[in-house]
Amino acid sequence: MKNYYLSILFLCGIFLFSCKPENAPINEPETQKPDTIKTELNSDYLFDMQTVSEIRIDVEPSDWNDFLSYFDQNPYNEECVPAKFTYKKGGQTFVLNRVGLRMRGNTSRRRPEGGYGQLHNAQNPDWHHCHFVVKFGEYEKNALFCENDRITLKWHKDDAAYCREIYCYDLFRRFGVYTAPRVAYTRLTINVKGDPNPAYFGVYVLLEGINDSFVENRKKSGHFVSHSGNLWKANWGANLSPSSMADNLIGVEKVSLNAAESESFVYDLKTNKKQLDIARTQLKNFVNNMNPLPSGSAQLKSYLEERVEIDLFLRAYAVNVMVGMWDDYWNNTNNYYFYFDGDGKFYFIPYDYDNTLGTSHLMSNAGTQNMLEWGDLSGERMLMRKIMSIPEYKEKYKSYIKELAQNNELFKTEGSIARINTWHSMISQYIANDTGEDMAIIDKPANWGNCPFYRIFSGNENGGTNGDANFFKSKIKSINF
Repeated sequence: MKNYYLSILFLCGIFLFSCKPENAPINEPETQKPDTIKTELNSDYLFDMQTVSEIRIDVEPSDWNDFLSYFDQNPYNEECVPAKFTYKKGGQTFVLNRVGLRMRGNTSRRRPEGGYGQLHNAQNPDWHHCHFVVKFGEYEKNALFCENDRITLKWHKDDAAYCREIYCYDLFRRFGVYTAPRVAYTRLTINVKGDPNPAYFGVYVLLEGINDSFVENRKKSGHFVSHSGNLWKANWGANLSPSSMADNLIGVEKVSLNAAESESFVYDLKTNKKQLDIARTQLKNFVNNMNPLPSGSAQLKSYLEERVEIDLFLRAYAVNVMVGMWDDYWNNTNNYYFYFDGDGKFYFIPYDYDNTLGTSHLMSNAGTQNMLEWGDLSGERMLMRKIMSIPEYKEKYKSYIKELAQNNELFKTEGSIARINTWHSMISQYIANDTGEDMAIIDKPANWGNCPFYRIFSGNENGGTNGDANFFKSKIKSINF
C-alpha cells in the first residue's frame, strides 16, 4: 500500500521525501486511512479556501533551543533547524520527516518562547505567536510539497478580525492577478519532543512563498514564458526610478547570525544569485531607458506595452487601493516583488497585505484617500507616474476600481462580508490557543493605526466623520470618478 501511495504522489508531480500517509490525524483519535487518494496534490489542494488544514511541526529539544538562540544572536536571522512536518486535511495525512524551519518577518519578528537567553521550558513554557517559514528543500535538494518549495505560516498580527490578508489575496486572485501569492487558513501545532503536551498555536495564514517554485508554477499555468528569469524583492525605497539605481542599492541579501556581517539592499535578487551583474544591468536598463521617454507619449506607451505586463499591473493596483494598502509601492515605495520573465517583460507581484481594510497609517485615511492620488506622482515612483500618464491606462485603472466596487464576487460590501462570515464560521472554534494571545475574533483595525473607527461588519459609509464606519461602504462611496 505504501508503494501505491508513493506512485500516485509521484505522478502528481510531488517530490515527497521520506513521506508516507499516516493513520493518525493531528491531535485527534486514530481514524481509518482512506483507501485511495482522490485529490491531486498540487497547489490547489494546499491552498484550499474551503477548508482549514492542520500543520504540526515536531522539533528535537536541542534544535528548538538552537532556534531560540539564533533569535537572540540576530532576530532577523534566516537560520533553519531540522523538523518533522505533518500536514492533514480531511481524511488525508502526509509526513515529511526532514524540513527546514526558520523565522520570518521584519518588524513583526518575535521569539516564539520565553525571553532573551532562556532555553525551552518543558514544564511551563511561555509561548508567543510568531511567523515561520517551512523550507521543504532545505535538507533534500529540490524537494517539493504540493508543487511548493516552501510555505510561510503567519499569525494574525494586528488583525483581530482574522481575515485581512486572506481577504486581500483571495480578491487579487478573483480579479485575475495571478502573481498574487496563494493563501488559505491552517491550524498550527508545534511539538518539542519529550514535552508533556504539544503547543497549539491557533489559526494561522498558510501563504505561498515567493521563490523558485512560485515562478515555476506560473510558468506551468501559462502566465510566464520562463522559470529562469530574475525575481526581485523590493524593500523600502524601491521607487523604480533612476534615484534608486545605484549599484550599492541592488544586490543579494546576506543574513548572518552576526548582525554586523549582514547585508540588505533596496532591491534584493531572489533567483539567479550568481548572475547578479547581469540581473542588475537588466533592472537598471529597464528603469533608465524608460526615464527619458516623455510622459503620455506614443514612445512611452510603446515601451510599456513591450516591457510591462500592463493589464496585470492595473488590476493589481485597483485591488491594492480598494483594500487600503498604504504600505505599498505607490505610497511608501515598499512591499512588493517583481519578475523579469525570460523575454524581459516586467511582472508586478503584490505582497504583505495584513495591514489593510481600515488599518491605516502614513496617510490620513486609507478608506477615503483619493484613489487617483494614492501616492506621489510628481517625480519618484517613476513606473506608476509613467503608467498613469497614458490616458488609456488611467481610464482602465478607473474602470477596474468601479468593477471591483459593483460586483458581489469582488469588493462589493454584501459579498465581501458574506465571504468573511463564511471563513469565520470555519475557524471560530479553533481560535483559542496555548499562547493566550489573539483569543477572539474582534471587528477592529490595528490599535496603532490612525483610523480606529473602521469596521468590517458594521458602521456607516461616512469614512469616520460620523461614528463607526464600514470600510467597504466608505471605500465605495469615496470613488469620485
